[in-house]
Amino acid sequence: MDEALKELGTHLELKRPDCVLSWEVAHHELNVDVAPASITGFVEFLRADATCRFSSLVDITAVDYPEREARFDVVYHFLSMYQNQRIRVRCALREDEMIPSIASVHPSANWFEREVFDMFGIIFSGHPDLRRILTDYGFRGYPLRKDFPTTGYTEVRYDEAQKRVVYEPVKLVQEYRQFDFMSPWEGADYILPGDDKAPGAKGRA
Repeated sequence: MDEALKELGTHLELKRPDCVLSWEVAHHELNVDVAPASITGFVEFLRADATCRFSSLVDITAVDYPEREARFDVVYHFLSMYQNQRIRVRCALREDEMIPSIASVHPSANWFEREVFDMFGIIFSGHPDLRRILTDYGFRGYPLRKDFPTTGYTEVRYDEAQKRVVYEPVKLVQEYRQFDFMSPWEGADYILPGDDKAPGAKGRA
């Protein structure tokens, strides 16, 4: 399996050196790093090339690395039902950088790209309708960025008195709460049912 993926990686590097920055086979999966500006042409090649025939776009997502200069990885997953192979394509992107939409090649990318925009704030240039898809209109921030607070910025609730949905800044009742993460089974000074046969159980009751 890995040999076939290595052959595919070599094929891609030889055929599209203008697009492929690097590739590797890790955990029985082929990962190909591509320059953002080349993504549309590379995806077209993956679909049309007889050796590849990656006709199915499975997913588009992103990963946030705040410590890197190229903060985001935009990640594409493709499936070739003809060759029975999968491929992961990655594009490293700066926070102020845009990446071309591949909706013209794979129409299903439309909603995937909208989701990545909604969750990470990554802009796909040339997208036919780039707007939020999961969060509310006027939502502040991008929930899957590492610097997004777990509480969010705005609280949404239905006000009985006003008979409408209201938006308010988040107010925490407690600024700090201490949690005891010990399992209820740990620290018990009694023998649980079924444990009476465990080695050393005698004398613990």
